Amino acid sequence: MKSRCTQEFTADQDLSMLKQQILLWCDQHSYCCFLDSHHYSNTGEEPRCLAAAGVNQIFLAEGDPGNLLEEAEKCNDWLFGHFSYHSFHSYYGLPQPIMPDGSFAGTLLFCPVTVIEIIGNRLIISTLEPSAETIWNSIRQIDVAPLHQPLPPVQFSAELEPDMYIKKVETLLDHIRRGDCYEINFCQEYFAVPITIPALNTYVQLMEISPNPFSCFYKNDGNYVLCASPERFLQKKGNQIRSQPIKGTIRRNTTNREQDEILQKTLLNDTKNQSENIMVVDLVRNDLSRICREGTVRVTELLGLHSFPQVHQLISTVEGELLPGTKLLDVLKATFPMGSMTGAPKKKVMELIEEYEVEPRGIYSGSIGYITPQKDFDWNVVIRSLVYLSSQEYLSYHVGGGITANSDPKQEWDECQVKAGAIQSLWKK
Repeated sequence: MKSRCTQEFTADQDLSMLKQQILLWCDQHSYCCFLDSHHYSNTGEEPRCLAAAGVNQIFLAEGDPGNLLEEAEKCNDWLFGHFSYHSFHSYYGLPQPIMPDGSFAGTLLFCPVTVIEIIGNRLIISTLEPSAETIWNSIRQIDVAPLHQPLPPVQFSAELEPDMYIKKVETLLDHIRRGDCYEINFCQEYFAVPITIPALNTYVQLMEISPNPFSCFYKNDGNYVLCASPERFLQKKGNQIRSQPIKGTIRRNTTNREQDEILQKTLLNDTKNQSENIMVVDLVRNDLSRICREGTVRVTELLGLHSFPQVHQLISTVEGELLPGTKLLDVLKATFPMGSMTGAPKKKVMELIEEYEVEPRGIYSGSIGYITPQKDFDWNVVIRSLVYLSSQEYLSYHVGGGITANSDPKQEWDECQVKAGAIQSLWKK
């Protein structure tokens, strides 16, 4: 029997302190997941924050996750976890990459001991042990001051120098001109090794710079994802499913409102970004049509302009009504990996990604999220994220963009630097 308690708070200042106390409490556990919408997507009873800590049961797989998902769906409790980019490679006839020692598992879901929800001005704790009241009292006694100590310096190395990146983009443009594909998401890694960082402090300070609606602090036994993602991969409520791909990015000018509005209009009127977004929308519509009732898949927002701390972006929303009896495995086989991080046609561009990207992506451009006891779920896209493997003293982040026939290789490089700006600015204070 789970213990449960509800507490109320009144001010945003109290909420900010409370979130940091919950983070510190969660970080005491080997496995935890803290998801924060930062007020972007709060409607009705949607959680403002959702946290899970401790492990009651764990499911993991390095290759085909089919058996894992069948077992996990028998669990009538919360599940949190991740799917790496290559989790469903076998369904596309692609080999599983050889990941470096100490990397995240290909797929991992865990049933937590404790779940904490913040909904409106209420905090709800559900736990197997100890009592919910005991956990609440422990959380409120935590001192958050250590979270704001200066971060140690970090010097990142680029996987590709600018000229090599541009050369690879030019080669991909040759593939597009030959008709092999018409859009491909191409990424590269920046890394630092050997390096030791205070993971939680780094996450909190990243959120001060770049709070985004699908942010998370995710810990798997010494491996961390410090995620400032603006993008939702998939959400299910009842029999309704929603995907919100992002394609189209421009920097912001937050010190000059007039110039910032000019940048917004530039993005909205840019034909390259428009075509990139619409191509991905078509791909997502096709993916969802495989698991949704005929005639229910619709685009409810096309080329919507959304502003974040560092960038403006174009987001579209595609929704549908799931066929009766559709399981999570069915959904993911039809949709994963997400179109915004692959391209079209999906199988061919995944082959090209394997050929031209230097190292396997791992958890980057995969997904972190949760499944409720009612089998609803919400999964993000792991972008704008630091990945820290503490046992390997390895810190990295990826950046990339969609390459289309209208792409300019130098501009693609520049866009990557804009996207990396929030992470790089952590060490430029």
